[in-house]
Amino acid sequence: MSTTVNLKTVTNSVGWSVLSKTSTFGLKFVTVPILARILTPQEFGVVAVAQTVVMFLTMIGSAGLSASLVLEQEEDEETVHSVFWVNLAVAVAMAACIYIWAVPFAGWLGAVDAAYLLRVMAFLVPLQLCGDVAYSLLARRMAFRKDAAWSVFSESIGAVTAVGFALAGFGVWSLVAQLFVSAIVRLGGLFYATGYRPRFVLSLGKVVGLTRYSLGIMGSELFNFITFQSPLVVVSRQLGLADAGAYSAANRFSSIPNQVLLAGLMGVLFPVFSHMSGDTRRRTDALMLSTQVTTVLLAPMMFGLWAVAEPGMFLIFGPQWAHAWPVLGLLAISKGIMSPCSTYVPFLKGAGRSSVLWWVAMLRAVLVYGLVSYGVMTGGLVASMVWLCVANAITLIFYSWAVFRTNGTAFLSGLYATTRPMIASVIMAVAVRLLLDHVKADLPGGVWGNAVSQVAVGAAAGTVIYCLLLLLTERDLLRKLLELLRQRKARPASAG
Repeated sequence: MSTTVNLKTVTNSVGWSVLSKTSTFGLKFVTVPILARILTPQEFGVVAVAQTVVMFLTMIGSAGLSASLVLEQEEDEETVHSVFWVNLAVAVAMAACIYIWAVPFAGWLGAVDAAYLLRVMAFLVPLQLCGDVAYSLLARRMAFRKDAAWSVFSESIGAVTAVGFALAGFGVWSLVAQLFVSAIVRLGGLFYATGYRPRFVLSLGKVVGLTRYSLGIMGSELFNFITFQSPLVVVSRQLGLADAGAYSAANRFSSIPNQVLLAGLMGVLFPVFSHMSGDTRRRTDALMLSTQVTTVLLAPMMFGLWAVAEPGMFLIFGPQWAHAWPVLGLLAISKGIMSPCSTYVPFLKGAGRSSVLWWVAMLRAVLVYGLVSYGVMTGGLVASMVWLCVANAITLIFYSWAVFRTNGTAFLSGLYATTRPMIASVIMAVAVRLLLDHVKADLPGGVWGNAVSQVAVGAAAGTVIYCLLLLLTERDLLRKLLELLRQRKARPASAG
């Protein structure tokens, strides 16, 4: 690969990537509550169910071919063009299937009313898959600044469109418009940023050479989709669109920290680990450090959200959603449990171990679908979220074992080092919850003022408690980060 990867290259790339996700977080932090106040849970549920089908086909549509371009030693134009045309052909075929069989798809998901939206949203599949090749070219060049700029711009235009349409009374079409506007703007931006222009060059031999790796990626993406979307499908089919809407709104909000940090890191770490494929020691150090740092940052956000879920749900979404606060809290816990696994996907992809990724993803999908279904049947929506937490706890153990075994790292010591910040986060969150239960009746303000006070007190207390725990348990990590910061300042930027 032509791009030189060093500390400054990586930190700059992570910075730009996280900046774009942070900006997207800000937009969603504002727009999701606004839309939740204008639209009904049923409208959220209909769009969420329709989007499930589109996301599924988009996720598996490229069969991992675009991702395989990142691992290629050279940027071969014939291979790049061939992957683009195969992606486009698959995308068109999938869109046609959605359009033709929209009613059966919607019926299988338990939402026949969403069939008309499926036909419209089918056109999102080509829009999204056509940009995969351009994004992979940016990733292999470590040009995340350009990707960040276009991500923020496209999400901003989409968010403004959604709020405008919702205020004008367009209902569910405001959410649909947001998806289309963001996809169109981002597609144009990716082509502009890379300078890539498709030429009709097709070599099936080149494509076939990528399939061993890409099929493993496709399989893992298939099972990851089942993991992330099966709770919505199960809730929609068994409990109805109102509960599906409550789950969707809570899941959107609780996913924001993940989308800011996790999505920002994963896009950068994949090409970084692929650059380190021949240096086992360097790759091991990068894996442990990135996993520890990610857990230090992500776990307190998620468990802290659980601690303030009751006043937070009322404050952010309004009284009509207040009953769903246990769902928000449990979803936050389920994501917090998985925080040490945040770097495992890009590590396995960058190491070329797509088969391991496939098996782990399959196990997680089976666990999530089975346990969430059991929870829905035995106790409803809240019980299903409890079992989702159990599924993720089991996945954490198995995922860590698979990754450390692949990398040659001792399992117990690796698991302890990477989960220690999560344990500190749990202690912090329980302390904050107990504190709020003790003082909330004495906090000032009416209903709204009391909710604001609870969130403010919880955030302040959680920050102090977690920082103290971090100083007690992660001194070695903090020293290492300070040393890396000094090295970054002292080392000149790479020409790449």
